[in-house]
Amino acid sequence: MIQEVVGRRAGKYFFPLFAGVAFSHNEFRWSPRIKREDGVVRMVMGLGTRAVDRMTNDYPFMFSPGQPNLRINVSPDEVLWYSQKNVDLINLETKRFETVPVEKLIQEVGEELPNISFIISLYQDDQLFQPVGNFFQLKEAKPVVTFSKLISQSPFVPQIRAILKILEEALGWPVDVEFACDGDLHRIYLLQCRPQSISGKSGPVQIPEGIPPEKLIFTAEKFVTTGVVKGIEFVVFVDPDEYNSLSSFDELLEVGKIISVLNSKLPRRKFILIGPGRWGSRGDVKLGVRVSYSQINNTAMIIEIAKRKQDYVPEISFGTHFFQDLVEAEIRYLPLYPDDPGVIFNQEFFTRSPNMVKKFLPEIGPLERVVRVIPVEKTGEGRTLTVLMDGEREKAVAFIE
Repeated sequence: MIQEVVGRRAGKYFFPLFAGVAFSHNEFRWSPRIKREDGVVRMVMGLGTRAVDRMTNDYPFMFSPGQPNLRINVSPDEVLWYSQKNVDLINLETKRFETVPVEKLIQEVGEELPNISFIISLYQDDQLFQPVGNFFQLKEAKPVVTFSKLISQSPFVPQIRAILKILEEALGWPVDVEFACDGDLHRIYLLQCRPQSISGKSGPVQIPEGIPPEKLIFTAEKFVTTGVVKGIEFVVFVDPDEYNSLSSFDELLEVGKIISVLNSKLPRRKFILIGPGRWGSRGDVKLGVRVSYSQINNTAMIIEIAKRKQDYVPEISFGTHFFQDLVEAEIRYLPLYPDDPGVIFNQEFFTRSPNMVKKFLPEIGPLERVVRVIPVEKTGEGRTLTVLMDGEREKAVAFIE
């Protein structure tokens, strides 16, 4: 199938004002006030590639159509940090797909973009302001993609809610749609619709009280989906500090290859993967282990460690093709924020437990310090790891039992 690209020309570029993916069923709620049927939208300025792929150097905008005012990031600093920094587009002169920084693009062609004030805000003196029309001073202020005015003062939210409701009723199942807008805010182009992959087997999860501290491995309190992972015999741990210390690009890529080998040798669904940043990201390999879905498809769970001091910040990946692959395969996903107050992260378990990686990869060499294969039963005969995730209360816990 050949499909015409939605967009319009601005200078030498061609791109939609915004594009993204929307789901009528939300499994990744960031507030207890958001219900599953409120849905979720993941969108970016420009071509929708940055909305459906995991990018190490960028963040899409996410909101729930049923609760559009409940934002993930609230303070101006958070909004700036977790905002889109680059735009994918077509350069009509070079006849190539290119990526241009948001600020550079606005400086070059901002005045030619209809309704650009609905897409960006201006950051100045630690505050965000709404621009007036298409004429704004960029010498003192920084343009930030916030979609603030689009959400609060345009027909987009009721439009996307209506689209999701009509299609879900017609298909009799939650839907996943891709969309784009060429700048006319009264018109949304529907690019694709398909049944949404949802993990419907998880009922309510009860996290027991009084788990002995020595058996706790980690806890989580952010972006928790509901699920249970039991009977884990091995923990594959990519040490964030050791990974960050690697200076060679080849070594960084080799870590991904090691994970691929372990994926084929460890017992299926009896191991979990824990590592820095964003698994499966495109872009800067320093910010996450570069693997494809086929290189991690035998794991029971994938966990991302967010250490802000090292710029290892997991992206909320709901809506990406990578996340959908995990959902379809019933592979659980969880981000960990070990530096947050009140969160438990048993560093000793990860760094001092026996490392069996050489049993599976005798030739691993110096990278043995980076990738650890921890046999859970070494903590006691017959023991396995259990992870309980209560999405309703936004709590998760991993412990030995």
